[in-house]
Parts: sequence; structure tokens; C-alpha cells
Amino acid sequence: MNTIVGLDVGSTKICCLVGEVTEDEQLRIIGSGIVRSQGIKQGVVVDVEKVSESILAAVEKAEQISGYHIENAYVGVTGAHISSVNSRGRATINRNDHEITTDDVERALENAQAIAFPHNREIIHVIPRGFMVDGENGVRDPVGIHGYRLDVEAHIVTGAMTSLQNLEKCMTNAGIGVTDFILQPLASGEAVLRESEREMGVIMVDIGGGTTDIAVFINGSVWHTISLKVGGNHITNDIATGLQVPFSVAEDLKIRYGHALETAVDEDKTLDVVAFGDDSEQAVSRSDLVSVIYARVEEMFELILREVKRTGYDTLLPAGLVLCGGTASLSGIRALGQQTMDMPVRIGAPHDLEGLVDSLGSPAYATAVGLLQWGMRYADLPQGRSRRQEDGWWKRLGNWFNGAILPG
Repeated sequence: MNTIVGLDVGSTKICCLVGEVTEDEQLRIIGSGIVRSQGIKQGVVVDVEKVSESILAAVEKAEQISGYHIENAYVGVTGAHISSVNSRGRATINRNDHEITTDDVERALENAQAIAFPHNREIIHVIPRGFMVDGENGVRDPVGIHGYRLDVEAHIVTGAMTSLQNLEKCMTNAGIGVTDFILQPLASGEAVLRESEREMGVIMVDIGGGTTDIAVFINGSVWHTISLKVGGNHITNDIATGLQVPFSVAEDLKIRYGHALETAVDEDKTLDVVAFGDDSEQAVSRSDLVSVIYARVEEMFELILREVKRTGYDTLLPAGLVLCGGTASLSGIRALGQQTMDMPVRIGAPHDLEGLVDSLGSPAYATAVGLLQWGMRYADLPQGRSRRQEDGWWKRLGNWFNGAILPG
């Protein structure tokens, strides 16, 4: 059986999962290690030592439970340093039989990424959105088709080289190699999106502690990705500031009594909380708590809607929005999303899990579970080899064409 490791390095928690791919191609989770994150802010390493220690702690827990010695892992990445662009590439088919091969596809994709990137950017993904053969649109898998010209529309995701290097250094310090960096909303999409949603058009939104990651899927593939510098911790900060309570108290209030809709709570209900000062309890209105949450969450949805409208794809998304991440568990957030976005909204969580799943069916673990599923679906190298170190980014393109599979 093939063993896969996924590591979600987030602003709130670090989650390491170990999975086995069984003979019947099913993913079985055999180990997990979840620890509080330290040294990460808005998806970016700000303290190498603390992040390294947190990663090591999560890995050691996962090793202890699984009995598997972890050497490499698929690592989720996010942060405002992530950017994306859509580009077109072309390959001319000069052979006598004019039958398109994987080499032709790779040439077209190579030409698609031949654009001017700043020297401090590193390519994370080159994802085909769709192909044209001799000007004919709608080709999903061009291999084996006869033609004279192959065009590809590709979605290219890049990250700041220094941010990726800092995260890789933390991994190295913990004794773990990076099999691949995977954009977090793409990993989350593997865990929670339905095939019909990808085909029809859907927004994948993962609200983590420090960032909100967005991926737009249309016609079965990703068309747009971005990371916004706002997340669940911003809600907690607003509560702490507005109610004048410590961050830890604000987080507890959000989880236990929080709601995204002002009309859903009793205005007269009060909560006894420990405030700043002499540590004595004081009464705060639950309606005040919910008002703070409502204002921030509504703003987050407005930012998401603004970003989607900026892409011009807002009329191509009949499947609406799928929401995951820890903040997706906030009461009332689905209803507020429907109200603000004026589209269908559902909460996405990993499903049909096997093995030691415990609480992994929560929306908070979409990225971690999705990293395992990504590795199971797209890996084309033997376990134990680091394709970042040995093969470079170009080798990763082979993932998309294993078994003539397109992403999604």
C-alpha cells in the first residue's frame, strides 16, 4: 500500500495526516497530529523556530499514532503572497500522423508559462483549464486526437520565493522534506467539492484563521485563485476589541455563543465573561457579541463577492459557494452568505472518510484531508522522493495527465 502524508500549516493549527491508499484505491487515514500553530501570521512564516517546533510536534503525534516514519509530506500553502494568472500556450503538430501526444501537451503548457514573472516568484501550479485542437474548443483530453495545432488555456499559480523558502526551511528543520507545495483551496476542493459543482461553476472558499482562500471552478477546472488577508482571527480580534476582553475569552465567546445573524439571538440575554483589569466577571450582551460578528462576516462575504465580480465569472457560477475552514462552523454563516452573495451556499466538509477519522469530518480539516486526496489522485513519483528537490516544478505537470485525468 502507498502511504501519503499531508501537512496543513495554518495560522491557527498545524495538522499532519497520514493516509494509506488501499489495493482498491481507497484512502484510509491511519494517523493524525494536531497542534496549535505558532509563528505563522496570515499564512506566512514570521518565526522560523516556532513554526519548526510546531511542525515537529504535529509530525511526532502523527508518527506515534500511525507507526509510520514520516520523511516527506504534501504541504498546503496560502497567504497574500500567492497570485495567479491565466495564459495561453500553443504547440504545432509536425509529425506525419498528426496525433497529439503528452509531449505536445507539455510543449503547449511550457509555452503558456513563458511569460515575464518577477525574479522573486516561484511557480507552484500550472493547471490546464481547457484545450483547443485546430481552433475547436471544448477538448478535455487532447491526447490521441489528430490535429495540426494544439492550444491550451492554463491557470498559473505563483508564490513569493522567500515565503516558500521560509516554509521549506521550517520543514527541513523538522526533518521533513516537501513532496510538493499545494495551494490550500485546491486541496480543500479535493475534499469537499462535488463533481457536478466543478462542472457547473462554483466558488470554493476556505476561511482559515489568518486568510480566506478562494478558488473558482468552471467546466471541471480551476479558473481563478486568490488569498485574502482576512480570516477567523479577525472576527476574534473584533470581539476582543469591541467587548474589551482578552483574545482567548473572545475566541471562546465566538465558538460557544457566536452567530452570524443579528436577528437570531435574544437581545436581553447576557453572558458573564472575564474582562481586562481585575479578572472579575462582567456581563456582556449576547446581541452586542453577535453584532460584532455580523459586521465582520458580512464584510468578508462582500470582499469575496467583489473579488468574484472583478474576475467577470460571477454569472458563470450556478452552483454558488461552498464554504469550509474553521469559520464555516459558525452558526448562521450559511444564511448570511446566501443573503449577502445572493447565490446558493452550502457548508463543505470531508466525507466518506475511512480509518482514524475522529473529528476530521469537520470543515476545519478540509485542507488536511484534501492534501491526502491530492497526493492519491495526482502523485506520479514513488513515495519517498521529493519532486521539489529532484525534479523541479515542470515534472509536476505530469500529474494532470496521469490516466488522461484533468483536475476536477
